[in-house]
Amino acid sequence: MFRVLSWSSCHSTTWLRLLSILWVGLSPCSSVHQHSHPHSIKIPGDITLGGLFPVHARGHAGVPCGEIKKEKGIHRLEAMMYALDQINSDPELLPNITLGARILDTCSRDTYALEQSLTFVQALIQKDTSDIRCSNGEQPIIRKPERVVGVIGASGSSVSIMVANVLRLFEIPQISYASTAPELSDNNRYDFFSRVVPPDSYQAQAMVDIVKALGWNYVSTLASEGNYGESGVDAFVQISREAGGLCIAQSLKIPREPKPGEFDKIIKRLMETPNARGVIIFAHEDDIKQVLEAAKKSNLTGQFKFVGSDSWGAKSSPILDQEEVAEGAVTILPKRASIDEERISRDSHYEQEGKVQFVIDAVYAMAHALHNMHQDLCPGAMGVCDKMDPVEGRLLLSYIHSVNFNGSAGTAVLFNENGDAPGRYDIFQYQMTNTTNPGYRVIGQWTNNLRLNVEEMQWTGGSRQIPDSVCSFPCRSGERKKMVKGVPCCWHCELCDGYQFQADEFNCEMCPFDMRPTLNRTACRPTPIIKLEWHSPWAVIPLFLAILGILATLSVIITFIRFNDTPIVRAAGRELSYVLLTGIFLIYFITFLMIAEPGTVVCAFRRLLLGLGMCITYSAMLTKTNRIYRIFEQGKKSVTPPKFISPTSQLMITFILISVQVVGVFIWFGVMPPHTIVDYDEQRPPNPELARGILKCDIADLSLICCLSYSILLMVTCTVYAVKSRGVPETFNEAKPIGFTMYTTCIVWLAFVPIFFGTAQSTEKMFIQTTTLTVSMSLSASVSLGMLYIPKVYVIIFHPEQNVQKRKRSFKAVVQAATMSSRLSQKSISDKQNGETKIEPDRTQ
Repeated sequence: MFRVLSWSSCHSTTWLRLLSILWVGLSPCSSVHQHSHPHSIKIPGDITLGGLFPVHARGHAGVPCGEIKKEKGIHRLEAMMYALDQINSDPELLPNITLGARILDTCSRDTYALEQSLTFVQALIQKDTSDIRCSNGEQPIIRKPERVVGVIGASGSSVSIMVANVLRLFEIPQISYASTAPELSDNNRYDFFSRVVPPDSYQAQAMVDIVKALGWNYVSTLASEGNYGESGVDAFVQISREAGGLCIAQSLKIPREPKPGEFDKIIKRLMETPNARGVIIFAHEDDIKQVLEAAKKSNLTGQFKFVGSDSWGAKSSPILDQEEVAEGAVTILPKRASIDEERISRDSHYEQEGKVQFVIDAVYAMAHALHNMHQDLCPGAMGVCDKMDPVEGRLLLSYIHSVNFNGSAGTAVLFNENGDAPGRYDIFQYQMTNTTNPGYRVIGQWTNNLRLNVEEMQWTGGSRQIPDSVCSFPCRSGERKKMVKGVPCCWHCELCDGYQFQADEFNCEMCPFDMRPTLNRTACRPTPIIKLEWHSPWAVIPLFLAILGILATLSVIITFIRFNDTPIVRAAGRELSYVLLTGIFLIYFITFLMIAEPGTVVCAFRRLLLGLGMCITYSAMLTKTNRIYRIFEQGKKSVTPPKFISPTSQLMITFILISVQVVGVFIWFGVMPPHTIVDYDEQRPPNPELARGILKCDIADLSLICCLSYSILLMVTCTVYAVKSRGVPETFNEAKPIGFTMYTTCIVWLAFVPIFFGTAQSTEKMFIQTTTLTVSMSLSASVSLGMLYIPKVYVIIFHPEQNVQKRKRSFKAVVQAATMSSRLSQKSISDKQNGETKIEPDRTQ
């Protein structure tokens, strides 16, 4: 079919040369028409469609148009003309009706496109020409401009928005083949706008799904200033916020007119959050290319992993000479089919790409709407009937929204109530290694949900490992997340220290008092329970002393029993000696109860015997020293013996003193029955691995001191009497050993108190206290045994002749000795007062 090009009457032999003449405006015979319709093509027909294509790039320095855009401009324009050819030659679609076109250049600039699009509405603007006359006075013949029933385009969202605001005023339907801004889905503002590509809201949802499938939760966004970039990023941010689990590190914008060094600043800004390696980019081709150049210039190849929108798609121009930086980039593109070159191209010089599919689908959508409208309004009519002359725009819009046919890709072309096409995307990745032909590779699809072949993805250097783009890495076991305020994807990991365990992702809690955390601090486990073992170093020394003491005590008892009626044994006071030896034996024996495994019976005997052994020992010693003291004091005054000095009386006094201790212990039994406890506080150091629960009798330190306090009182009282009896003649030598015993015992127990209470903060407090107590008791018992009875046993065994010579002294002899001692003391004092040193013999003798 022959085409008439209104802006030039010159016919060229090749389409490429013709396009060059048309768009660049070099034809000498085009100047007249170019003045009225610059950068336009007119194709006559029964019904005229408008077309908007970015044949030229945006100009610089005040020039509206720049260089020719081959892929996004010439190829798409040619696709529309191809579609018109196909439709006009199809006997089933719009039979006997020829579609024409008025195609305009937008020069990739919204303001210029707005000026150009006024051409589409000229026929709808009523002009008053009554006052216009030719030079001869006749009324001019003004050619009425063609009426455009619908517009195919535009490409950029900002251009489509600008044009849509004008076309809706004149109710001219518009179908875009590339504009994806989400705001164009607003049916109240852009009710006459439709598109065969899905809006960026679908694209943004697909990109959110891709980011999540890669395990990323911290990304930056980069947008070209304008409707496409900004609305795309806004949609991505909104969807990611609603979905949760995805945070935006930075949202950067590329100015419309970037200054020198602007892209270097953008890369520097992106590096302020180096963990956000994923960069979501909604930008124009030129901006994408310069971003990659700036990253390469900064030696950051491989640092950023880009997820590009459909403006990047599978194009080669943005990554030309920047392949290393772009490696691993994941891009998205509306699902399309490759159109055979011979089916679309009027000139084999052009390499057609899949993007022309949407141009063809847009033209066919308009044609199907007109076809259905013609069948309803002009049934059986040949050509356009009166009801379609002119075509009513709002009615045509309803037919556009009702179309449903298989497009050039084999997929259904249809529109929802907002004029949007369904979301169907191919997911690409740019790969350089391990492929025969480096380039874009399809790795998945998105149709309301994502299907991504992760195993087919490759990253820098051919790595199959998905790079990280997270603000914070997962915390290890036993660590809780401390969230960064205002950034839900960022946190600091804090170890659950001490006796805490990780209760959940964000909280640590203390283990119960009888438990400690596991090694990974994810739960609590029972604290090991220990007791003082027989083989423990803390038990060996007390046991050794106790065994020696018991053997020595038994030896003394056996010796005394064997030589029970000998002078030495009788002079030592057999009755009280046996009582005293019994107490010493119990002091040694208590060591075994202190080390034995605690139980109710053991704890009961501990309470009873702990103070009883000392009480028996010091009660007998007190009775002895008191008897000696009273005898010598009474002997100084008269020859009448004091009361209660007989063996029976001495035993009664001793047992009365002992009964006080026994009664107190049984009262203690009644108030607090003996039982065992596990003490978890005693061995609870900062390191929970060293924590132990100690099985012991329920005897507090204060209770222990109270239990021993009566014995200590007896010991102090006995010491006082020992001091008072220090003047007894050497022939009555039992008082002096008792005195020395009490002095030594006091020193031992004075040392015991600070050692016992000084271990309060020790991790082995119970063991040290037990050892200190048993050793102190054993030492005091050993001193008593050694000073009072070991010498007697030695004499009995190794010097039996002295045992025969000893006789029990009568009270009369004791009185004489006491009287002599008293007079000698008085004489000495008198001589000192008179300055004399001579002692006269006592005549009373």
